[in-house]
Amino acid sequence: MFYPLVTDTSLPVDGLFEPFDVKSLHLRNRFAMAPMTRMFSPEGIPGADVAEYYRRRAAGGVGLIITEGTYIPDPAAGPDTSVPRHYGDASLSGWKAVVEAVHGAGGQIIPQLWHLGVGRGDKPTLNPDVASVSPSGLALDGTESGRALSAPDLEALRDSWVSAAVNAKATGFDGIELHGAHGYLLDQFFWERTNLRTDGYGGSLEARVRFPAEVVAAIREAVGPDFAIVYRYSQWKASDYQARIASTPNELTRILTPLVEAGVDVLHPSTRRHWQPAFPELSGTDGELGLAGWTKKVSGLPAITVGSVGLDKEFTPGAGRGDSGVAGIDRLLKQHANGEFDVVAVGRALLADPEWVQKLHEGRSTDHIPFRQEHTQNLV
Repeated sequence: MFYPLVTDTSLPVDGLFEPFDVKSLHLRNRFAMAPMTRMFSPEGIPGADVAEYYRRRAAGGVGLIITEGTYIPDPAAGPDTSVPRHYGDASLSGWKAVVEAVHGAGGQIIPQLWHLGVGRGDKPTLNPDVASVSPSGLALDGTESGRALSAPDLEALRDSWVSAAVNAKATGFDGIELHGAHGYLLDQFFWERTNLRTDGYGGSLEARVRFPAEVVAAIREAVGPDFAIVYRYSQWKASDYQARIASTPNELTRILTPLVEAGVDVLHPSTRRHWQPAFPELSGTDGELGLAGWTKKVSGLPAITVGSVGLDKEFTPGAGRGDSGVAGIDRLLKQHANGEFDVVAVGRALLADPEWVQKLHEGRSTDHIPFRQEHTQNLV
């Protein structure tokens, strides 16, 4: 349930405009642009319009751009020919122009490396003759779909993620984010409903985390100790908002600890409402703490919070996202003052208003532009 609409911000915002540093990331403030799929890169090549799209948000004050999901070099990574790729000379040349544009505007940028797994569906336009893959050949609803990954497949997939990460470093990105949320491939290993493996990569919670942790460790070895690795995870799936990979703080600890030990530097727990309690069944302040707060508490790592920042309606995937009005960020500021997160990712508000961060900094939050569905179709 949403809190009553607040259209102004009465608390000081200074804390969100302090620098943030971890490994190769040196952010001028605590604002990130959340990754949002666009499908505006024909044949997987980001063009000048993509560079301008991200440049405008950096010029508008965003400290860190997290790109839309970009396919790793596996033929079953995703279904669409217009989603950008993180391999191939033409795509990487396009990304280099994006990086240079964002750096020129004073921001930093990391790509989100993406494999949809069974979320690719059974009618892809990209590599239509290649079957979709998943840990156990199961769709998110438990029905059979595609094929289960073999042991050699897992080795090849690790290499694909490593290749994409190495490409990102060589292209000039400031780090990477691994998309391990929302029911995509890495998340399909976490979730007991989609991972029924019996080969050491399924069964116990620790076994289900094994493959994602191996991907992180392989990337860390390839990119070196100082290149920042961000890992995005979630409880919810695109098909099930009530889903949980962790029912208790202890289970969350068991999931995140192997990722930390493998080399993750920052965790990005994706939620639809940043203020929503992660474990509301707990008593006292524990029952009020959001997922970013719990992530910091059990992992010891910096956390990125996200979810309906600056808006009065939550994100709904698919065609029914709808419009949202402007809301203040006092709840967010209180969470930051309480140490619940280090960076905040802003999504739809930045689609509507590329200068959203700058306006907030200048005390012009009443000039923020409401989100409308048509903003998702804007090229820049």
